[in-house]
Amino acid sequence: MKNLDKIFNPKSVAIIGASSKEKTVGFGLVKNILMGKDLRKTFFININQKDILDNKTFGKISDIQEEIDLAVIAVPAQFVSDVISQCCEKKVGGIIVVSAGFSEMGEEGKNRQKEILEKVREAGIPMLGPNCLGIIRTKNKLNASFAPITPIEGNVAFISQSGALLDVIIDEVEKLGASSVVSLGNEADINLTDFLEWFATDDETKVLALYVEGISDGKKFMEVAKKITKVKPIIIIKAGKFAAGKKAVQSHTGSLAGDYETYRAVFKQVGIIEVDSIEELIYSSKALSWQPKCANSFAIITNGGGCGIMAADYCKVKGIELSKLSKETIDKISSSPEMSPLWSKSNPVDVIGDASPARYRAAIEAVLGQKNVGGAIVIQTPQIMTDPVENAKMIIEAKKLFPEKPIICFFLGGKMSYEAIELLENNHIPNFSDLKDGITAIKSLTNN
Repeated sequence: MKNLDKIFNPKSVAIIGASSKEKTVGFGLVKNILMGKDLRKTFFININQKDILDNKTFGKISDIQEEIDLAVIAVPAQFVSDVISQCCEKKVGGIIVVSAGFSEMGEEGKNRQKEILEKVREAGIPMLGPNCLGIIRTKNKLNASFAPITPIEGNVAFISQSGALLDVIIDEVEKLGASSVVSLGNEADINLTDFLEWFATDDETKVLALYVEGISDGKKFMEVAKKITKVKPIIIIKAGKFAAGKKAVQSHTGSLAGDYETYRAVFKQVGIIEVDSIEELIYSSKALSWQPKCANSFAIITNGGGCGIMAADYCKVKGIELSKLSKETIDKISSSPEMSPLWSKSNPVDVIGDASPARYRAAIEAVLGQKNVGGAIVIQTPQIMTDPVENAKMIIEAKKLFPEKPIICFFLGGKMSYEAIELLENNHIPNFSDLKDGITAIKSLTNN
């Protein structure tokens, strides 16, 4: 296992190719690294500038007298090899090469990549990239990337072979946050499996969410992933499934996509959860981050019969079992003074369109009290009698009564539910706006 501590927890960082010119990679790296300036020493290297944002610059890394834990390189590809040599001579702790123009760019680029790889391997310095966005570690306020946004602290590690896709994910995980964000780039030295091994023992990470185009060492990946999925879930999007996608993969990171059916079989064999979209990846990450895993046995509670039927259909497609309500549970719901006599008396539990928070409470507490019900799917459609905020407060209280059972919400509609959704998610009860993608997330919670 590679030691990546100097990359994730550096006490000093040098940005080589730093710039004061806005809307450049070098400027983005400077702005982001300065967010953690009180926690580590930062040094900027640019031979053509005397200072950057009132910070002294250096001509080359050897001009810095202090030790450097992490060097981030953002210079044109033709200069990277010389800079790598300087970093090796300086004996830095780790290197990130964000510069493009390597194996993804044909034979000349492959030769450049081989050259820098030989240098870091000989020096024993771990290197991320080239052709990557960089990394983010939220706990220690490290943003060694040129991503436009820094996520809040969370417990999901997002690892991707596409930097642009990471930018999309970061923009969409406002409430969920992240423990770390890693853009793999061409994986010349440190690869996906190396990062999985590191995150397996990382106390800040509960869930691993991956975007993968190709895997270089399938055997090692399988061995590592199989061990990790026993203690931490791994969720994955596999891109490049078909002919056109495979061709695009080669020009993107210079790797081979491989046969999709082989990947699919491997994922299933080692216990990886496969999803098909960014939304499903984020939804499943949120569910696993905020809710406990459970038996495959759910109850649907809804004030809209049609939505309950659709949810039941999606559950069937995804292999999610719906619990049969016991006579005791049915009697308990029916005996509640708030309950309409017209309720469905089956699962899905349709509490009818005029449902009050008290009616929702009676149904939710009754079904979760049934021993063989693993979790609850709560659907709210906005009707004139609906009180979304009070419903959210009631669900938060119900969750306290049943902490071992997940509650997943679908407060559907628009602005009528915004305040209630924010209340739910501030209390780590996930809400999803799409039934299909949300049901996929629920499947990730089941133990089988």
